[in-house]
Amino acid sequence: MTGLRRGLERALGGVITVLLSAMVLNVVWQVFSRFVLGTPSSYTEELARYLMIWLGLLGGAYGVGTKSHLAVDFLVAGLAGRARLWAHAAIEAAVLVFAAAVMVGGGVRLMWVTFTLGQTSAALGLKLGYVYAAVPLAGAGIVLFCLASLHALWRGRDEQARPSGGLN
Repeated sequence: MTGLRRGLERALGGVITVLLSAMVLNVVWQVFSRFVLGTPSSYTEELARYLMIWLGLLGGAYGVGTKSHLAVDFLVAGLAGRARLWAHAAIEAAVLVFAAAVMVGGGVRLMWVTFTLGQTSAALGLKLGYVYAAVPLAGAGIVLFCLASLHALWRGRDEQARPSGGLN
């Protein structure tokens, strides 16, 4: 399970790097075309918005995997031994249930509805279902990271026994 976790972290890190690079190039082109060429590009603002959505959601999944996001953990920090492990497991389970139900389940439904209705973006003509695909993909990543953390807790590995609720 550790290999799967590390592989997913690397893959997400690579995708996030590509998305951020594309966003920087897109915004640079937007500024250049507006202020230097005098004719602003028609698609760059919309593309930047969609890249930011993907970057934020996949970045959130990456943060869950690397345990690098903020959390209020003073209650769990006061626990010791088995109580602490059970608290970590409960937090991981709660994050897993939310990600599976809301992000994966709701995200797939959102994609299905937008594809069914044929909604497209104004400037790019992109089907919005592709934009919304970031929600279930990020949710699936969070679910996998939570499963890996629960597996580590079950096996008693302390180096990964930090909940998705944040830093310890």
